[in-house]
Amino acid sequence: MKRRDFLQKLPILAAPILLSGIPIRLLGKENEFFQLAASNPDSDRVLVLIQLHGGNDGLNTLVPINQYSQYYTLRSNIAIPQTGAGKYLNLDNTLPDNAKIGLHPSMTGVKNLYDQGKVAIVQGVEYENLNQSHFRSRDIWFMGGDYNDYIGSGWAGRYLDKVYPSYPEQYPNPEMEDPLAIEVGSGVSLIFHRDSGLPMSISINDPEGFFDLITTTGTEPPDNLANTYYGEELKYILDVDKQSNKYADRLKAVYQNGGNSTVVYPTTYNSTAPSAYSRNELAPQLKMIARLLSGGCKTRVFMVRLTKFDTHAQQVESYDPSVGRHAALLYHISGAMEAFQNDLKALNLEDRVMSVTFSEFGRRAQSNGSYGTDHGTSAPMFVFGKCVKPGVVGVNPDLSNLDNGNLRQQHDYRQVFTALVQDWMGASPEALVATKFDSFTSKKADIVSCVSQTVGIDKTEFFNERFKLNSCYPNPASNSATFSFFLNGEKQASLKLFDTNGNLVKTLFEDTSGIGLHSIAANLEDLNPGSYIYTLQTGIERISKTMLIQR
Repeated sequence: MKRRDFLQKLPILAAPILLSGIPIRLLGKENEFFQLAASNPDSDRVLVLIQLHGGNDGLNTLVPINQYSQYYTLRSNIAIPQTGAGKYLNLDNTLPDNAKIGLHPSMTGVKNLYDQGKVAIVQGVEYENLNQSHFRSRDIWFMGGDYNDYIGSGWAGRYLDKVYPSYPEQYPNPEMEDPLAIEVGSGVSLIFHRDSGLPMSISINDPEGFFDLITTTGTEPPDNLANTYYGEELKYILDVDKQSNKYADRLKAVYQNGGNSTVVYPTTYNSTAPSAYSRNELAPQLKMIARLLSGGCKTRVFMVRLTKFDTHAQQVESYDPSVGRHAALLYHISGAMEAFQNDLKALNLEDRVMSVTFSEFGRRAQSNGSYGTDHGTSAPMFVFGKCVKPGVVGVNPDLSNLDNGNLRQQHDYRQVFTALVQDWMGASPEALVATKFDSFTSKKADIVSCVSQTVGIDKTEFFNERFKLNSCYPNPASNSATFSFFLNGEKQASLKLFDTNGNLVKTLFEDTSGIGLHSIAANLEDLNPGSYIYTLQTGIERISKTMLIQR
């Protein structure tokens, strides 16, 4: 039996191992970080993997506006409304017609982040000949292979093994005191396994009880083990644990030294769904990561998960398809990610972190008779962060050209992961070969703006196309002027005029405005000649220009 197989099957791994009286699950092996620190300028960049466990329904996540009638015909009992209180959110009116998206109404947080240039969406992601088995499909996404590959290691594990070749023997050390990867959960997934030796990750169970987990006292591992094959393997594990027990002290220290900002993370779904779906299980995991990073943690890769996406039945409430199980899950993703990004920004960490969602498969185009959806193929992926190249990659799935009732593939999942590993994490050609993504470098998704250590791409054009304040006319003005602005979504907007001392002298407009160009004719007869500043604001978006009144 291979050591990797032994580790995956060993019963003791179902519970945390106690290190110096502090319970922590540790699984990992080999590296020379001193050379790496000098050669890898991107070594502080962090990738957060967000697994949507069960198979997310992409069509109700991103409604194809250009094909709404076909969409409704295929799934009339669960279709997100086009009008009314539960209508979809128009993501971006500047997109081509075949790419215009109706975002699920529970995802206002994602809409807000998108408008800030912090979201990229990749449409139609899967792998060729997708297997609709949960377990097999997850393994393929984890291993980084094709549908017919059976690899006993994962792409993230092989990547970290290549970058840190002396793990765990030389770890932790003064240059890298932290785990290379942390998975929030009760075990380490295939994604962090490597070709031989222990996985490159540790796992931490119960993120909300993390402080208790790393400070509760316990007993030492046994000193005497049976002189058997399994005894030798267990001794190997315990030797690694003892050698690496500084991880427990280190994680305790960075967690206690760190802290979150005043940003409030969501805790419960704000509408109707079964109680099992009410609690936001993603938010505390992300909150823990932000706190660890704020305390100085240098872990490179984190993985978190949100479960219950296998929505065969009662995906929506029969009386309102905009609420229910799936709506709650999307609300949890959206709210947790908005809080996480705002927290990272407040902690001055948002330049370092990029996050990506993935699910083993999507759902079929047609709903079933149980107000649900069955296993399908492609689905969208979301990439979050200050350094994403914002926008939508790909177009809406073609509902008139289905593949046996399934959505057709537009992108291979490795096109997304390749971009993140190469452009965000700064992987070398050798590391890309180790991930098995090297054949995808020429067709990787264009989703990262801050490539390697280079300066990020200017997002001015993105913002100007979606949130724009035009120059008033005429300028200089006399007794009147016309002001105009463009909004990319329905928002509460205000347009105000200030003097050069910052005093408000006139509110030109203040109301909820829809998508499109808005024009206001203003009477300026009551204002003295001089210079003024007019400011458009919608939430956190704010833009100002100057004007002159002459008579």
